[in-house]
Amino acid sequence: MRHLLRELFESETVVVRREHPELHEALKGLLARREIESVLPGVYALPDSRAFPEVRALALRRYDPDAILLGRAAARLSFWPGLEVREVKAVTGHHRAPQVGYRFVRRHLSPELWTEVDGYRLTVPALTALDLCDDMGGDAIDEVLRRRKATLADLHEVMALIRKQPGNETRRKLLRESSDEPWSAAERLLHRLLREAGIEGWHGNVELVIGNSTYVVDVLFRVERLVIEVDGRHFHGEARFESDRWRQNALVVDGWRVLRFTWTMLERYPERVVELIEQARAAQSPSRRAA
Repeated sequence: MRHLLRELFESETVVVRREHPELHEALKGLLARREIESVLPGVYALPDSRAFPEVRALALRRYDPDAILLGRAAARLSFWPGLEVREVKAVTGHHRAPQVGYRFVRRHLSPELWTEVDGYRLTVPALTALDLCDDMGGDAIDEVLRRRKATLADLHEVMALIRKQPGNETRRKLLRESSDEPWSAAERLLHRLLREAGIEGWHGNVELVIGNSTYVVDVLFRVERLVIEVDGRHFHGEARFESDRWRQNALVVDGWRVLRFTWTMLERYPERVVELIEQARAAQSPSRRAA
């Protein structure tokens, strides 16, 4: 029997007691001997499985099929694989007692604001990203745009549907900063510096075709043939380092000038960054070239 039960857990990941009335006593024995663990009341998994957000999300789906996942759990299942999830947050139709690893909230979600993905109910990516602004600032907006799971139009439509939600002032500010679709916190900071300095004539995340290759550059001044690249807060590995150098070489050979800034430069020396950009623009202005 214990061998059959272990096969059941390995095939189903979580086992719901009410679905197996013939196993009530056997499940109680396994739980007492700590051969299984309780993820939610009457929902069990093999030991240490509860540490995985996917297991907790699956347990909740089996425990309450009408629950709608929010925040980090929704993001992890829809557009941000690998995102850390400390607790699975969900909207439930009625009061639920607190459970370890979960946070249940009461909230009205109109049908336009949630969807189903692989059997899970969760908020649509645009709402998920906006909800995460409280926790992560603009990073979730950048991520959902970068992965093409929502557009700026989607984000603005959702804002109109949640216009009375607390925290919307901050969300609107972050959306204004996203008008040129920054894909990282560092790019978002650069865009803010450009706007505050009144610098115009640039576009963010533009595709350039050079030979048989297509490159997406962080900021482009087309008239001045100037490209600005931003190195974010984290090192992206040797492969990314190498590809960035090949890309920069291709841009230079094609006649583009390239400025590179790090997160530290943008954060600590914003005036110097703006000054360098202005100098680079002036060095190749139409009037300068004509002279």
